[in-house]
Amino acid sequence: MNVLQKYARWLHTQWPAGRVEKLPVVDDSGRTNVRGLYVAGDLRGIQLLKFAADSGARVVQTIADELRGSPDTDTLADLVDLAIVGAGVAGMAAALEARKLGLSFRVFEANEPFSTIVNFPKGKPIYTYPKDMTPAGVLQVSADVKEALVEELRDQTLSDGEQGETPIAVESKRVERVRKKGDIFELSIAGDETPKAAVAARRVVVAIGRSGNFRRLGAPGEDLDKVYNRLHDPKDFCDKRVMVVGGGDSAAETAIALAQCGAEVSLSYRKESLSRPKTENVDLVREHHRQGSIQLMLNTTVKEIREDEIVLESAGGGVETIKNDVVFSMIGREPPLDFLRRCGVSILGDWTKGKVAAFIGFLVFSMLLFNWKSGGQLSDLFYSNNWWPVSIKDSFAAATQSPTSFVGVIARSASTPSFWYTLAYSVLVVGFGFRRIRRRKTPYIAVQTSVLMAIQVLALFLLPEILLPWLGNNGWLQQGFLDALFPVVDYGNGREYWRAYGFILAWPLNVYNVFTDQPLGWWLAIAFAQTFVAIPVAIYFWGKGAYCGWVCSCGALAETLGDGQRTKMPHGPIWNRLNMFGQVVLLVAVILLALRIVGWFQTPATGINVFFHNALHHYKWAVDVFLAGIVGYGFYFWFSGRVWCRFMCPLAALMHVYARFSRFGILADKNKCISCNVCTSVCHQGIDVMNFANKGLTMRDPECVRCSACVESCPTGVLEFGQVDRRGSVITTDSLPASPVRIREN
Repeated sequence: MNVLQKYARWLHTQWPAGRVEKLPVVDDSGRTNVRGLYVAGDLRGIQLLKFAADSGARVVQTIADELRGSPDTDTLADLVDLAIVGAGVAGMAAALEARKLGLSFRVFEANEPFSTIVNFPKGKPIYTYPKDMTPAGVLQVSADVKEALVEELRDQTLSDGEQGETPIAVESKRVERVRKKGDIFELSIAGDETPKAAVAARRVVVAIGRSGNFRRLGAPGEDLDKVYNRLHDPKDFCDKRVMVVGGGDSAAETAIALAQCGAEVSLSYRKESLSRPKTENVDLVREHHRQGSIQLMLNTTVKEIREDEIVLESAGGGVETIKNDVVFSMIGREPPLDFLRRCGVSILGDWTKGKVAAFIGFLVFSMLLFNWKSGGQLSDLFYSNNWWPVSIKDSFAAATQSPTSFVGVIARSASTPSFWYTLAYSVLVVGFGFRRIRRRKTPYIAVQTSVLMAIQVLALFLLPEILLPWLGNNGWLQQGFLDALFPVVDYGNGREYWRAYGFILAWPLNVYNVFTDQPLGWWLAIAFAQTFVAIPVAIYFWGKGAYCGWVCSCGALAETLGDGQRTKMPHGPIWNRLNMFGQVVLLVAVILLALRIVGWFQTPATGINVFFHNALHHYKWAVDVFLAGIVGYGFYFWFSGRVWCRFMCPLAALMHVYARFSRFGILADKNKCISCNVCTSVCHQGIDVMNFANKGLTMRDPECVRCSACVESCPTGVLEFGQVDRRGSVITTDSLPASPVRIREN
């Protein structure tokens, strides 16, 4: 391993890089891109019974509100208000809520009601997390064993109710497709070939859970009769030599059940530790391992399955053949994405022709926007023809002649593209900032977003564009202060007030207060204090997010406008390695700094200064315009709002180094973790948060920008911000609450 590889591993590549499962794109209410079609239950990403029941009921409440606001003008005889596809916990909770709210509905199920739970192993323990949560709606779950749970659910839905309610009627039919025609949905039923057989509904709820195909091992022999994907009754295998493959709760519970009935059990898992199962299951597996009833075979994968043997391959390449009678492949199911695609529902990560066209179109728009804003050919065209906004000075001719006029100050600033760009930027931050505060109701997000909005509006718009020019032109600022920070120019408001952005945007994010023809002493001191004193100290205590998540203008837009795009950040090992590209940009900025310092001691016409100015010109267009602008914002709605921050920002790259020495971390309570992967999916820095959480480890990946999305989105309150020492002992936890679950618990 060479020096660069060691550095990359120390900085980034040592951290986990798990991927995110593809799921339908839904909002907080379960809405999809198909207006009127909703998703409830496990397909929302959280595989918990209480959340399934809660989502089913809440979706129907939303639908009822919609239908009350839209008059029923349809005359179809068999039209119902609601069609529910799937009769699991979410689907039946939706049906109960629909009955309660007086909606007409039909429920369709391809197998039998609650089929997933019915197919659990006999005696399977049920974990009704979170313990203190009461789902919305009528359907409730409390039983802690499979058989009791099935009886409890059937009593609430398939039997006469205590108040005389009739049972929920479930039609044993498989829905092949949902197609929208005007304001009506048409459900195609398998086996029904005539148009009249289709079901018509005003709204549809898809609640089919993870009912896709079982995941495959990809090994020869997995289609043998001895290979199973479900365990119904452990007693059928009590005298068998059994291999269980998988590392989740299903695999752990299968191994435990078989060991308890006397089978000779081995458990193979491709990773080095069991971290995904619930704590109770991990403890039981370890206890059986100590007793010798379960043989743990970690860091192994199935190479081949034979009639009476199974071949495992270790992570190091070693091969072991084991006598075997039965294999249970408990590695989960693929979500039913093909069904959802047939219904027109967008899937996270899918690229359609329309999406590609929109992406290319927005990239072109970004190219034109930043060419105009940054003084390119498009900007020259506006100035040469005196088009808007250049023509604004002519509209306020009298006012602009007076340097002290408030209207004149604004008019002169408004004649430049940067004024309107910064104004639009600020409007987006404020508008979407209030939206974020309303959506994600935690004290942390309210304070963080308010700070970001205030800095953007006051320090990064009003101060440089209006307040400083007005105060300076009216003589209310000392001449020495103005000369030191804002040199005189013969355009605009007479001074380089735009340099005030440097009060917030530190070097090397903003290089232009440092890379000047003659050194500006005060700006050099400010930049040094920011980059090498204030920011490192803040990062030591609160992590990189102390700047990226609370101060930076890039972060402000990412946390507001980009809040709804955070699930689009790519995850995985390749993307994790691309994090190092920012180090290249940082290196270029450092080389330019060295050239600038040497150039200050040379005469202006020397070759090194000429070379520096050419290099700085290319840096501006390559980094500030192309990477930060065109790529950073052109990729916004397709790859998350943090593309620039994660992969290319030179200041972020420097802060990654600082963050390796930080006390900041995201603390995890493993006992609460259900390995749902929500925390990873909402991280728009691509961090595999779950890999830390389900092991109970402190997350210390330097990429973290302290946005709180993982903490806020965790359904069981696993995570919280804190500080730890080098040995991993907790020093303190944040006093500003970021987890809704922990807020409720406290």
